[in-house]
Amino acid sequence: MGFDEQREETVIFQVQRHQSTSQSVTGELFVNTVHYCWTLEPPYAASTVKPRAIPAGTYDLDIRFSPRFNRMMPHIENIPDFNDVMIHFGNFPSQTDGCILVGSILESNFVGNSRAEFDTLYITILDAVTEGPQVIIITDPQGGVAVDLDSEIAT
Repeated sequence: MGFDEQREETVIFQVQRHQSTSQSVTGELFVNTVHYCWTLEPPYAASTVKPRAIPAGTYDLDIRFSPRFNRMMPHIENIPDFNDVMIHFGNFPSQTDGCILVGSILESNFVGNSRAEFDTLYITILDAVTEGPQVIIITDPQGGVAVDLDSEIAT
């Protein structure tokens, strides 16, 4: 098979977290190391009760039915002490219950143009999952958790 005939078989999905507040954690989603969209998650918490940001790690990524949305949705699987974690549309921390929201606009505690960004990301994930098992890598900034903007503002 020649170079032009080769197709990429592994898709790399990665959420790189950047900033946190008492209300949320924001970051960006990369697909094959290229910026794809912005992300919004619940805040970090010491509690084991959702909603809270999921631990950094590598997890299975799949598409399956969601009763909450009454449609097929991307699910992040096999997270210790979590279930029903999805990637979905939404704008504010109150619209996530331990899930990752996506959008093309990022502001403090907000992602915008979420539905359109989700629709294109869904096709990308669906195409990848159709080719074989996928994972998503969720990383905190080097050296620990995302920059805490609440403490930055307080000082």
